[in-house]
Amino acid sequence: MVGLLLYFFQERILFLPTVLANDYEYQFDYPFEELFLKTDDKTVINAIHFKTENPKGVILYFHGNAGDLSRWGFVVEYFVEKQYDVLIMDYRTYGKSTGKLSEQALYDDADYCYDYLKTHYDESVITLYGRSLGSGIASYLASKNKPNQLILETPYYSIIDVAKSRFPMFPVEKLLKYKLPTHQYIQQVNCLVTMFQGTEDLIVPYKSAKKLFKISPKNLTTFITIQGGNHKDLNNYELYHTQIKKILP
Repeated sequence: MVGLLLYFFQERILFLPTVLANDYEYQFDYPFEELFLKTDDKTVINAIHFKTENPKGVILYFHGNAGDLSRWGFVVEYFVEKQYDVLIMDYRTYGKSTGKLSEQALYDDADYCYDYLKTHYDESVITLYGRSLGSGIASYLASKNKPNQLILETPYYSIIDVAKSRFPMFPVEKLLKYKLPTHQYIQQVNCLVTMFQGTEDLIVPYKSAKKLFKISPKNLTTFITIQGGNHKDLNNYELYHTQIKKILP
């Protein structure tokens, strides 16, 4: 019975969106433009594009599995403060975004946002940043394009690998519709990669991130271990900030 529940309700377990009214007005501390990107006849992706004067580059940020842009917008202002433009979107069914959610839809919408950025910036100044769920999507994009760098916060080897650690008694390979095989994409990446993972992460096990690092391009990848860090608090550690300062000077 638990296995059946895992199969039929896996989207409710994996994705935890909150919904915003279309007339909701975002309030952030830095200048931004709200975007409604129509990716197909039935889908509109809501995104926030933070813009600074004389930006050092632009970050395309893929957020975690919970919440919406009213929360994540404040998270990415950390990078705006460092004088980087930031584009962050809400996945389908999150916030004001519409459409049917699927793994392919996540990739398609990521492609759309990347192509949008390329019409405004040179690809050489684009940084891809994936946090938790978003790390698989960011890695997918990096494997297909030529961004300046890829930053992964609490990344996973694959969603299946994470599910195995939480539901070891079930054949999760057959039950899960969402695979997000970050390990396949990371091997095709040709830019610099930085991974941040805490040793006390109870959502994405530390060993899953280390497993990903082991098959990543060794000459391009740096793995930052944050002792005692958990899934949500890596930015509370000075090591995170000193390393971010190095890769986003």
